[in-house]
Amino acid sequence: MKQKEKRNVIVGQSGGPTAAINSSLAGVYRTAIDRGYRKVYGMIHGIQGFMEGRYVDLSQHITNGLDAELLKRTPSAYLGSCRYKLPEIHDNQDIYEKIFKQLEELEIDCFIYIGGNDSMDTIKKLSDYAIITGSEIRFVGCPKTIDNDLALTDHTPGFGSAAKYIGTSVKEIIRDGWSLETEHGQVIIVEIMGRNAGWLTGASALSKGEDCDGPDLIYLPELTFDVDKFVLTVKSLLEEKPSLVVCVSEGIRTADGKYVCELDSYADYVDAFGHKQLTGTARYLCQILGKEIGCKTRAIELSTLQRAASHCASRVDILEAYEVGGAAMKAADEGDSGKMVVINRISDDPYQMTTEVKDVHKIANDERLVPREWVNGDGTYVTNEFITYVRPLIQGDVSPVMVDGIPRHLYKPGMQELL
Repeated sequence: MKQKEKRNVIVGQSGGPTAAINSSLAGVYRTAIDRGYRKVYGMIHGIQGFMEGRYVDLSQHITNGLDAELLKRTPSAYLGSCRYKLPEIHDNQDIYEKIFKQLEELEIDCFIYIGGNDSMDTIKKLSDYAIITGSEIRFVGCPKTIDNDLALTDHTPGFGSAAKYIGTSVKEIIRDGWSLETEHGQVIIVEIMGRNAGWLTGASALSKGEDCDGPDLIYLPELTFDVDKFVLTVKSLLEEKPSLVVCVSEGIRTADGKYVCELDSYADYVDAFGHKQLTGTARYLCQILGKEIGCKTRAIELSTLQRAASHCASRVDILEAYEVGGAAMKAADEGDSGKMVVINRISDDPYQMTTEVKDVHKIANDERLVPREWVNGDGTYVTNEFITYVRPLIQGDVSPVMVDGIPRHLYKPGMQELL
């Protein structure tokens, strides 16, 4: 039987950017070309942009090996991202008909979506619609999220680089805090991303070593946060040392389920997936400590810095992101659909991993949280098991291509005009 001629591939990026997401894009592109596909299209701003007819031929933007290497070292989403929730199929079939009509017009065989939990919801729905309509287009998810909260995978590309940046930054903050003495002590509170999962906040413990004690307290969103108990704990620690550093997740909540940041002034913004915008947790806690204890306080929000720091990227993370992108393309090429690539850890020392694909229906709209046994008894620090899990993921460096003392990123004027 004559083998069916391969047509085209389309790839998109969705959700929060990372320092490694473009490495996955490079992996998808390279593997698609190596496997004989004619064109690789890139969606501009994910599925939302694609529905508006916005896409590019990536061969016009990745023209040589240098472009590919710069792409791996470029943070954020090169194609642009989105937070768009597709409706349930039975609620609005017109949207799906429009998407699939566009895919057929572009002669798409494989649809690869690089993203996190909500992005896998998109893969799930599109692959389900393909089954309903008998479409032969294959839909495969490529994991990405600094939050590290995707189910069924050991970890996600993007997390290792963010963890490396957090560990490095917290260590520098600790060093800075010890440089000045204050009359009533000083408390620096570092607010780290993490709505429901505390993987990033726990990574602050990576700062601990022979030359650094690490943060004094770490609070994850998996456990209830007691403001009054927190004040007493800080007051007690200030009797032992003049400067404290506390790392908190933006998503820590009180016993009644209210986010700590909601106890202060709060911008009532909710995205398409129903997620509240979280900010101000560190600021609020600093206000409470200043009022109750009278100590000097400083609130630091790492904010987007922790997901855009390609200058501090983990080599392990960048290489894995590239490999996972290639694995997603390979899976789609070999007939898989409605699947996501997952990472399986073989060993910690030496660190080894493999990839496989698993049913996206068992991943989408689920969350992988930090195990309770990886947090100490009173919920104020992570255990050695947590550190053993994270440390292999931050190893190695990826040297930026430096121009005039500043890292060079992949920049194409035509692409920038589209974004």
